[in-house]
Amino acid sequence: MSEYKAPLEEIKFALEVSAGMDAWTSLPAFAEADEDVVSAVLEEAGKLARDIIGPTNGVGDREGAVLLDDGSVKTPDEFKPMNEAFVEGGWPTLAFNPEYGGQGLPGSLALAVSEMVTSANMAYSLNPMLTSGAIEAIAAHGSDEQKEKYLPNMIAGTWTGAMNLTESGAGSDVGALKSKAEALPDGTYKVSGQKIFITWGDHDLAENVIHLVLARLPDAPKGTKGISMFIVPKYHVNEDGSLGAKNDVRCVSLEHKLGIHASPTCVMSFGDNDNCIGYLVGRENEGMRNMFTMMNHARISVGLEGVAISERAYQHAVWYAEERVQSASVDAKSPEGVAIIEHPDVKRMLMTVRATTEAARAIIYRNAWALDRSHNAEDASDRKKASGEADLLTPVSKAYSTDLGVENTSIALQIFGGMGFVEETGAAQYYRDARIAPIYEGTNGIQALDLVGRKLKMDSGEHWRALLEEMRDFCRSDAATNLIDLEILTAGVEALSEAAETLFANGFDRIIDTASAATPYLRLFGTVVGGYLLTLQAVEAEKRIQGGTGSNDFLKAKQITARFYVEQIMPSAIALLKPVIAGGATLMSMQTEMFARS
Repeated sequence: MSEYKAPLEEIKFALEVSAGMDAWTSLPAFAEADEDVVSAVLEEAGKLARDIIGPTNGVGDREGAVLLDDGSVKTPDEFKPMNEAFVEGGWPTLAFNPEYGGQGLPGSLALAVSEMVTSANMAYSLNPMLTSGAIEAIAAHGSDEQKEKYLPNMIAGTWTGAMNLTESGAGSDVGALKSKAEALPDGTYKVSGQKIFITWGDHDLAENVIHLVLARLPDAPKGTKGISMFIVPKYHVNEDGSLGAKNDVRCVSLEHKLGIHASPTCVMSFGDNDNCIGYLVGRENEGMRNMFTMMNHARISVGLEGVAISERAYQHAVWYAEERVQSASVDAKSPEGVAIIEHPDVKRMLMTVRATTEAARAIIYRNAWALDRSHNAEDASDRKKASGEADLLTPVSKAYSTDLGVENTSIALQIFGGMGFVEETGAAQYYRDARIAPIYEGTNGIQALDLVGRKLKMDSGEHWRALLEEMRDFCRSDAATNLIDLEILTAGVEALSEAAETLFANGFDRIIDTASAATPYLRLFGTVVGGYLLTLQAVEAEKRIQGGTGSNDFLKAKQITARFYVEQIMPSAIALLKPVIAGGATLMSMQTEMFARS
């Protein structure tokens, strides 16, 4: 079985072309993020992922997390030294505020490190990912006292965070939740209720777990407008920062899942003994708005899971395709068998996984750089523009990439043939692990509805029109002449434009048409933008080839990959224009009772 090797050359190239790496030091906040620092961070992260985290992936899948008789959750033994290496190396601190122990490096760089950790062990990576989101939520909405009390240990990685939204009667409809909070005379709150599907809700890798819990106060407005957010620590924190008594919160069961077995997915119960104490974050009834800080962080990070698991599956499939000898080459006169990587259809499958993985990576890295600028650009108009682009790209990053994660791990498994269907080769784990990502953090259907229902309308369409104009300007230039088929790329851009204008023009009277078109539109959006960003990489590769800088094999492979994507992947996206503009009449004409078989 192959080991995971962080694709450092690819990751750094994507950071340079899609995530503005050369411009990082121009922002005062990132003055220290020069090329030497970035290269050192990436190199060491690659070693960590390969040597320390990667070997635990299969073990975690086989052993899983276990709920013990005393109500505690045990992770595989190999996870403790692995997590200690991650924490002691300072990896959780990269992008956070130095005031609370962070290193203040770009979020784009931290995202690249997260990709390596996720490729190495997706189940484990969910723990630092959710902790990062909880840190951002407390930093954005918590009081100064809460920041001082919780952030240093969370940023250091000695405490972790968990997001508690979902209830058995309220899945994606968060406004239907029934968890309660009651104000106490001392300013704290008594919290009660049960949450399901709480990722890393309890475990043995940290001293404390800081739960962010959504609950409803008495007489609060109905729906999402009546939800508040509370910090509920597993262990109370004393005034001096030490840990006190255990709070009235516990894991009552673990879900038995298709994949990510080492990630404890908990049913968490709050207040079984009527003594669960929580602390209000922000103002009452603004919990849903506050939680979106954590959720938007998670959506980009979950999108990254699609890229990371695709990359891991791709590397494994390439290894097998080079090792497995079967059948003569289709154009050979000799009956001698060749490695299956020489067969055109296997090469097609590998190229499909490679190209779409690199396209999704480019989208997410651009998304991360937009977020960095939205917080740190010196000019207010630049921050506003970057924030709009980040908002626009977030549902695409999440949904397009995780859909590809499932498709690509399936293709990679196919390359193994029958050996992929047995667990010993490890290919099946990637497929099983990948399947949760399109469901996480708002299903991909919800992401598509967010894109067409909110993001297209935002600022009167300013941000998607700016992106379309950027792509049109590129297509009108001669930058990519002889590198890719500009006619196909241009057709893709125009198809995306027509689709966007059609949906933007739909009013409430055509809301069904818009909702029916949401998923094909998001796929169209992701495919076209991915193709454009890969073409930018092909142009940069050509500059380096002509300048004699960089590895020629790597740079030529970048160009071939971009050309393959535009020729083989883009046409399917152009065809999605018709489903987008067709409306929902045919779909909705299928009455509910017609779906049942007689």
